Amino acid sequence: MSGLITILLIVLVFIIIYQIGKASEYASVMRGEEKVKFKTNRVIAWLLVIMFLLGLYGIWACNNYFKNLMLPVAACDTGVNYDSMFFVTLVTTGIVFFATQAVLFWFAFRYQSTETRTSYYFAHSNKLELLWTTIPAIAMAILVAIGLKNWAAVTSVAPADATVVEVVGKQFNWLIRYPGKDNELGKRDFRKINDATNVLGLDWSDPHNMDDVISQSGELHVVVNKPVKLLIGSRDVIHDVGLVHFRMKIDAVPGITTTMWFKPTITTDSMKRITGNPNFVYEISCDQMCGKGHYSMRGTVIVETQAEYDKWLSDQKSYYALNMPGGAPAPAANDSLKSGAKADSVKAVSMK
Repeated sequence: MSGLITILLIVLVFIIIYQIGKASEYASVMRGEEKVKFKTNRVIAWLLVIMFLLGLYGIWACNNYFKNLMLPVAACDTGVNYDSMFFVTLVTTGIVFFATQAVLFWFAFRYQSTETRTSYYFAHSNKLELLWTTIPAIAMAILVAIGLKNWAAVTSVAPADATVVEVVGKQFNWLIRYPGKDNELGKRDFRKINDATNVLGLDWSDPHNMDDVISQSGELHVVVNKPVKLLIGSRDVIHDVGLVHFRMKIDAVPGITTTMWFKPTITTDSMKRITGNPNFVYEISCDQMCGKGHYSMRGTVIVETQAEYDKWLSDQKSYYALNMPGGAPAPAANDSLKSGAKADSVKAVSMK
């Protein structure tokens, strides 16, 4: 019964709206349709002007309200370049936006149809077509060129003195591997991956793996004012290494190693003072939807001095030592190589 009453009420509302419309139409006929049309045009024109002004105020108010949510200053050289590119893009598109919207609303107000003026239509203009096609195309080409230049800088060959660190994504955390005293990462084999004892599938026959350090907490340590090269990969699905404070991101793709490098310029402690936030941390986010635990895939970047980095690294046990029975110490890669070479030499002498 209540459903029938609801349907009847809805039908009644539509009938009332229809009757109001008919009454308005009859009133227009009685007063003269032309006069009503011109009066309506004036009302709409003023409403458009008011809407434009309210829109400008809304943009200013939103920017003023959310300005505290803006990122702090970029923490690396390439990040500064990206901020500059963003500013140029914002200014360029902002000028175009305000200019076109101002003209749009002004034309609607200034050239409204009145008793003494009617609209003029023309079908085509080669000059206008050329103007509004060529200028935006040139502007876009310049912006794209700036973007490609910045992208090439991030993905170019890293400096020879860059620290090499491997970042591997897996559902749902980051695995970060550092080279040990030999300053060289060992080989990996995905067939050797074991979540209990070999999360990255390190090949133990490669001596360079013996002193490598693996962080499963997603904590990336880098040295201030020293370039760092990231070797990026994935164990399962596509992830994305997002370093928002450094204005960088790149996909982590299974079976493919992607690289990017940067030189951090502000330590974590200095950024805490700059932001006035004693709890500030640089973040590593996964910027690619990678599964139901995507929201929790978060790491941190610690930017520190060379002395602090060396102390932290010296306090870490190699992954080899952590996973061998009894915590066997990791032999240095260079020592292993020398021992192997010496054994081969003795063997060759004995054969003679």
